[in-house]
Amino acid sequence: MEVTALGAIIGLIIAIILIIKKVHPAYGLILGAIIGGILGGAGLIGTVDLMINGTKEIMPAVLRILTAGVLAGVLIESGAAAKIAETIVDELGESNSLIALSIATLVLTSVGVFIDVAIITVAPIALGIGRRINLTKTAILIAMIGGGKAGNLMSPNPNAIAASDSFKVPLISVMAAGIIPGFVGLIVTCLIAKKLSMKGTSVDLSEGALTSEIKPAFLTAIAGPLVAIILLSLRPLFKISIDPVIALPIGGVVGALCMGKIKNINRYAAIGLSKISGVVILLLGTGAIAGIIANSQLKNVIIDILNTLGLPAFMLAPMAGILMSGATASTTSGTAVGSQVFGPTILQLGVKPLATAAMIHAGATVLDHLPHGSFFHTTGGSVFMDMKERLKLIPYELLIGLLMTIISTIIFGFIM
Repeated sequence: MEVTALGAIIGLIIAIILIIKKVHPAYGLILGAIIGGILGGAGLIGTVDLMINGTKEIMPAVLRILTAGVLAGVLIESGAAAKIAETIVDELGESNSLIALSIATLVLTSVGVFIDVAIITVAPIALGIGRRINLTKTAILIAMIGGGKAGNLMSPNPNAIAASDSFKVPLISVMAAGIIPGFVGLIVTCLIAKKLSMKGTSVDLSEGALTSEIKPAFLTAIAGPLVAIILLSLRPLFKISIDPVIALPIGGVVGALCMGKIKNINRYAAIGLSKISGVVILLLGTGAIAGIIANSQLKNVIIDILNTLGLPAFMLAPMAGILMSGATASTTSGTAVGSQVFGPTILQLGVKPLATAAMIHAGATVLDHLPHGSFFHTTGGSVFMDMKERLKLIPYELLIGLLMTIISTIIFGFIM
């Protein structure tokens, strides 16, 4: 059963409009999928079947993402994430404060803290520094966002898990594929943040007072994510396959044990689950619309456009990530939809699975910050930034994501 390209496009546009109109993104995607399928000629029963099949495809990633909540909960609730961020900022000093904020957010996302939570965690530190040395909110927020985007490319977070599951490649390989593009993104972020250091509104004295909560030592704070990464690394190094569904929770448990907070592990896991639940629900809606688009003529239309422009076949991978992240305003959903919809076609064109995963994943960082997604509003709220000023950051965020995508495409499209 095939849906017309027009039906798929209309369904996607309707989903975006509904999300902009504050309909819950999962419901917006489901409604868009229903309308797109029916208008595309699949009929009511056929549309539902395609949506269910699309959701089935996403379930392995959902399971792994749920277990990632254990590690995330431990890092966030134990104070480990805040301690890691504070240590990095303290070691680099206030003279390098924007670089320190970028690196701190990169490290937090790369060890398993969700990007929006990482920015919320670093934000009080950033506001405190901004008050002391007169940095603007624009500079400190772009420093954190760019660092978070870079770290997200090399993290065991839901976006990387979605790419790993779709192409049946080790999670650690997807993480490693993001290291070079991620560090390029970090460098570009630091340059942009420095340029914007005097532009925008200043931090008010009443904003973002630092707390005096007791935090663990740095070595114990970093122990959990290190264990998780070591376990994931056993597959490429020694052919010992430990699935993320095992490695990530073990990392969380070991982290709690090293910090002497193992008695709180159930509470940490429950809080981590509550934070990941929004992503999981969104992914279910993502699977529904992916089922429609994957069985439509839309991918053929895009391939024809590539051929007309004389572009190589592998360019479909970064384009898929960019387009789908723009449609869903989410790195995770952009990666998941791009992988599910365009992945099989890209593989048939001769592109290797890891290369496809890496380029789609990188492309999904280009437009994931648009205003119809939660990331835009969460990050702006973390530094008490008004809507007008937050909108001005979009071109810089796009530039950071686009440069990371270009680097990833050069490495995995032209070189490898």
